Amino acid sequence: MSQRAAGGAPKVVAIGGGHGLAQTLKAARRYASEITAVVSVADDGGSSGRLRELLGIPAPGDLRRCIGALLPEPSPLGDALEHRFASGELAGHAFGNLLIAALASTTGDFVSGVEEAARVLGAVGRVLPATEGPVVLKAQTASGELIGQVRVSKGEEIATVSLVPPGAVPPPAVLRAIAEADQIVLGPGSLFTSVLAACVVPGIREGLRAARAKCVYVANLREQLPETAGFDVARLLESLRAHGVDVDVVLADRAALPLGEFPDDIALAIADVAGAGFREHDPKLLGAELALLVKDDVLRSPR
Repeated sequence: MSQRAAGGAPKVVAIGGGHGLAQTLKAARRYASEITAVVSVADDGGSSGRLRELLGIPAPGDLRRCIGALLPEPSPLGDALEHRFASGELAGHAFGNLLIAALASTTGDFVSGVEEAARVLGAVGRVLPATEGPVVLKAQTASGELIGQVRVSKGEEIATVSLVPPGAVPPPAVLRAIAEADQIVLGPGSLFTSVLAACVVPGIREGLRAARAKCVYVANLREQLPETAGFDVARLLESLRAHGVDVDVVLADRAALPLGEFPDDIALAIADVAGAGFREHDPKLLGAELALLVKDDVLRSPR
């Protein structure tokens, strides 16, 4: 019996990448008993791109950011994870990326290296890569095919994204966490290069379909140019569905993106979840709303 079924706090799985997923993890810390982050590793830019090319490992950058979101506060080690060297051969590298790469080498396994980094640093949840090995993000657009996350992020009129190799495998722990979750949260974050970059992993997509937990999509606060130029919330949802990713609930901020022609078969929760300036979601507000969605079968109507 899950802790949620026994009356305790829920087990939460959060899927995506980048800064958006980190905000969700900070929110989940406020109400979850167990947290598992499932993180896209398709990044091929900056420090992450250099390390994956040099060492043949999945991109560590978003994993580093998610570990940082789960550390005790304040945390000098958490601050050190984000430190970037300014000169010499290490110029541009984040310390956290180097730490993950070193632990992957000494443990002999990338997944183990990430988990060891989280353990040593005192993370309050589990952080796992969406795939065991390196992957390349590929997009089909109106003007042709784009290869690599950096190029995809600059693409316009993206139709679909996929991964190379197409049979990339998630760690078994990811599938167990999804199966045992009381709540699954997708996003927020870059639709194609973060959220879908993780969800299109075949095993993860199949796990989401079979999961017993309610799946919540946290809609973005604004367009991401040019990746989702002109998108409203309904179109974000349409893109998820086009990739075989179905959700039960969409959580959207009342003053952010317009809803568009929202489908009748998906529950909608409208709430104030944006931080000051609408630059990012506020973890406290987001956590309160996500906690309500775990226990409330009847969703509130737009106010």
